[in-house]
Amino acid sequence: MRVLGVDPGLTRCGVGVVEGVAGRPLRMLGVGVIRTGADTATADRLVLIERGIEQWLDAHRPECVAVERVFSQHNVRTVMGTAQASAVAMLCAARRGLPVALHTPSEVKAAVTGSGRADKAQVGSMVTRLLRLDAPPKPADAADALALAICHIWRAPATNRLQQAVAAHRTTNSARTTNSARTTNSARTTDPTRTPSPARPTSPAGTPSSARTTKGRTS
Repeated sequence: MRVLGVDPGLTRCGVGVVEGVAGRPLRMLGVGVIRTGADTATADRLVLIERGIEQWLDAHRPECVAVERVFSQHNVRTVMGTAQASAVAMLCAARRGLPVALHTPSEVKAAVTGSGRADKAQVGSMVTRLLRLDAPPKPADAADALALAICHIWRAPATNRLQQAVAAHRTTNSARTTNSARTTNSARTTDPTRTPSPARPTSPAGTPSSARTTKGRTS
């Protein structure tokens, strides 16, 4: 599996490509950062990020894109920029028909270091060991992008099995509901104990026999 990890951000958008499967040594194919100037209009910065991600997709042809899930922080302005960059990454992947996986920072830290509270230095150190690099990738955004890719490769098999189990469960329940409805309808149609209501007899004149009749009287 070849995964492009994206650590979204307006000023620095980390990108890294990792190839491999769970349980075997992984290989880094590339790592870098897409930069935009803080004095550039937000719309133009998003265009630059889109172009940068497209170049990475063209160069490495990943099978999946893993993006950090944006979560609430105290700095709303930073969160908005991160969310916008994240949306661009997802758009680029979806446009090519590539699956997109979102992982929280805690999930990534736990997968790579064993602790969901690890700091950036610990993440960088473990990424260096896992990918057998000479030194931790710089800046930290680049290391985080690689960590995202590693996290997805390791979690994908379990996630796929869970999704398959959920899909199978839904299919089974749907089939049971359909069969139950058919059985109920069939029983109502063929129930021998149910007899149709007899038609009300009518008089030769066409009026119901239950209508009141007048006894003949003699004057």
